[in-house]
Amino acid sequence: MNSRVTLEDYGEFKTAWCPGCGNFPILKALKEALVGLQLRPHEVLLVSGIGQAAKTPHYLNANVFNGLHGRALPVATGAKLANPGLTVIVESGDGCVYGEGGNHFLAAIRRNVDLTLLVHNNQVYGLTKGQASPTSQEDFVTRAQPHGVFSSPFNPVAVAVVMKAGFVGRAFAGMTDLLVGLIQEAVCHRGFALIDILQPCVSFNRVNTYAWYKERCAPVPETHDPTDWEAAMRLAMEWGDRIPVGLIYRNDRPSFEEHIPVLKDGPLIGRSVDRSKLASIMETYV
Repeated sequence: MNSRVTLEDYGEFKTAWCPGCGNFPILKALKEALVGLQLRPHEVLLVSGIGQAAKTPHYLNANVFNGLHGRALPVATGAKLANPGLTVIVESGDGCVYGEGGNHFLAAIRRNVDLTLLVHNNQVYGLTKGQASPTSQEDFVTRAQPHGVFSSPFNPVAVAVVMKAGFVGRAFAGMTDLLVGLIQEAVCHRGFALIDILQPCVSFNRVNTYAWYKERCAPVPETHDPTDWEAAMRLAMEWGDRIPVGLIYRNDRPSFEEHIPVLKDGPLIGRSVDRSKLASIMETYV
């Protein structure tokens, strides 16, 4: 158990993704981040919903829970409360997290549960043939929206900053070094951490391509203070010719677990059951 963690510990698996998919560099960055933190596979739980991005945990040798569409965050919350010592990472797509799971996304921010949320944001539903997602830009044309998208795009980074989430970052799948470092910061942060990862979909999104993002994505200025809420809001709203990537906002408010008295004595997992108390409770149902 004293040997160092390596990439081989997290395994190599055959994937079901399209060649050139942005999920590949995200998977690579996640593995490198976990190895860099020297986290062993048994110390990590990966939770996902449904979608191409949600398949990512299938391609890692670690604890995995693959849940329902949009319902990854409640499962991850329960796991973290049962075993606060576990590193819990939620990984799913923009449709799963911001669409079907939108209310759970807001609740997780408010609670400030100590987990990391990695959202593969390709601005389409990649598993179900490319219809518009909550983050699709206006006028984006798909087979399901032949006249273009009419709804304003959801800005998850701005919403997270507005709600003063514990840690808010934006990344681009084509800038893997930056993504590796950002994942490591997010995992080490005590509280809820969001990384919205801009990810090209080579099959269904011919607008937001690797070239499109490379022309626009630029690291957050070194002078930026991530604890400055107003400055973070300005960066979160910046989208167009320039898209800032990196750590946008951070605060140190107490995590959800710190407010729960029963957890002060340690994780629930592994505790013995007081059968006399259980018996007395059961007697009340007679």
